[in-house]
Amino acid sequence: MNLLTTDKIKFVIPTKGRLKDPTVELLQKAGYKFRVQGRNLYATCTTADIVFIFVRADDIPVLVDSGVADLGITGGDLILERGSDVAEILKLGFGKCRLCVAVRDSLTEDSVGYFHGRKIATSFPVMTTRFFKAQGVDIKCVEMKGSVEIMVDLNLADAIVDIVETGDSLRDNNLKVFRDIGSYETVLIANRAVADDPRVMQIRRRIEGILVANNYSMLEYNIKCDLLKEAEKVTPGFDSPTVSKLDLENWLAVKVMVKKNEVVDVMDRLEALGATAIIESEIKNCRL
Repeated sequence: MNLLTTDKIKFVIPTKGRLKDPTVELLQKAGYKFRVQGRNLYATCTTADIVFIFVRADDIPVLVDSGVADLGITGGDLILERGSDVAEILKLGFGKCRLCVAVRDSLTEDSVGYFHGRKIATSFPVMTTRFFKAQGVDIKCVEMKGSVEIMVDLNLADAIVDIVETGDSLRDNNLKVFRDIGSYETVLIANRAVADDPRVMQIRRRIEGILVANNYSMLEYNIKCDLLKEAEKVTPGFDSPTVSKLDLENWLAVKVMVKKNEVVDVMDRLEALGATAIIESEIKNCRL
């Protein structure tokens, strides 16, 4: 049976690169069990009617747009570069990056007009040309695949346009950021014809539950009744805290979701307020 003519949802994900491992981990945490083996081009999910197809991240927007695939996970920058008309279902919070114009670190020019008629090496020719055109600057775009940082040092280009995460690679090649073009992250996308399908919505909800769980902890504490309002200012919760009475008179038990990066500070503030038995626990999954 032809894989692409079955009733299973066809879900394309990156076969390699910086997006592969976090994508696979996210999907498996969401309850989709499948095996990633060697050079296999696809894997059948054992817990849902889904076939995961492994392709290059920059091909994913095109495959979803064309209807060859129903769903995909890829970078927002790649969607724009390929000009794909897809439904962006959910931002996934990882793979965050900037697309930047980078130049030799000794360059003192600050005007974009400096690049008129000059060579710009990039793996993003569409976005690069669009950026400079919007600035009224005509450039010579040199399309590259793979690493482009060395092009300036070899005097084959006057600047590059590339993805920047930490900036270490630029510094290693004596480059610096000249301008930011845009900021992007990994997104869940769907072909517009199936974007409202109940199965697609269920996938979205499952993944969303994992993303929320990754960013929040459950905090439990006891507080005196007359201090509850003050405590709620410290821990308002995702929507609101869960409050229940204790056997101890005039005391309440509170259970509330708190952002993980704020937990330590919140615990300090609660303790100073008079809360006791303050306990943090992990949230593995949720639906809100």
